Formats: sequence, C-alpha cells, structure tokens
Amino acid sequence: MPLIVKRVYEEATSDDGYRVLIDRLWPRGLSKEKASLDLWAKELAPGDELRRWFNHRIERWPEFEKRYQAELAQLEGERFKQVEQLARIASEGTLTLLYAAKDMEHNNAIVFQNFLRNRFSI
Repeated sequence: MPLIVKRVYEEATSDDGYRVLIDRLWPRGLSKEKASLDLWAKELAPGDELRRWFNHRIERWPEFEKRYQAELAQLEGERFKQVEQLARIASEGTLTLLYAAKDMEHNNAIVFQNFLRNRFSI
C-alpha cells in the first residue's frame, strides 16, 4: 500500500489517505484547518537537540539520518504503539507523512518513511 511523503503546504487530496505531520514545530503560516491532518505526531519527530543540530544543513544529512533512526529505534511505550499504529495504517491503506521543510529530499518525513519500510516491511 502507498506510503507517501508530501509537504504539508501542498493541497490535501482524497488520495492522501491518513495524513500525519511528522514535525516537532507547527508549520509557519498554516492553519490547522488548511493542514487537514488526521494526526500531528510531534512526539515522533526528531528531538529538539537533534533538530537544532541538523538545522537543515545538507552536509549533516547522513549523520542526521543515523541519529534520527536511532531515536526511532529506541521508542518505547505509547510512542512505540503510535509507530505501530501508523505502520498498520500504511499496510492497510494510504499513509501520507507530512513535513514543513522546504527541502523535499532531506527532511524528517523521509527518514520516518524509511524507518517504517525497514522496520515493518511496508
């Protein structure tokens, strides 16, 4: 089933299925209605320290990927249950992971997508 990554500023479509924002901070200039989210999973986004360190600097991307993957791999309790729920949604239908960054290739939704694919064979 489709596991889509899309910028949150793009128009929501019926093909998006379940829409989840994977960002710690709310996107600037975007109303909650316009975002058309099913879930804001800020607790699954990179931690504040990692987010600040990365600061969207492309040269740090490989290390950011490793560190964020490690954060995700260490999730426990309710946060891990939330990841499992998203994996289940993705395996049964369409899951769209949303991000606010301008860079379409270097953002936390891409890392989260890869994590779901690798961990849950989606």
